[in-house]
Amino acid sequence: MAYITGLTRDQHEWTPEFVKAIDMELCIGCGRCFKVCAHDVLGFEEVDEDDSAKMFMKVENGGNCIGCQACGRTCSKKAFTFEPALA
Repeated sequence: MAYITGLTRDQHEWTPEFVKAIDMELCIGCGRCFKVCAHDVLGFEEVDEDDSAKMFMKVENGGNCIGCQACGRTCSKKAFTFEPALA
């Protein structure tokens, strides 16, 4: 299988890995990933459990992801999974 690849400025081949999912069990809803994403990929979702609202992140516009993985690098809980896209 061939994946989408690109070139860095130094002409090194690079395979971007795009956000696939966010583990709701690991996510604490801190919003760091939301702040670092400049492409409007992520959104908040609220879960109402026993009169206490818990927030967590969700992939809202996955098609906007450019594969930089900045969201995953800022996540202290490592809640993100990524995968390359097929060409």
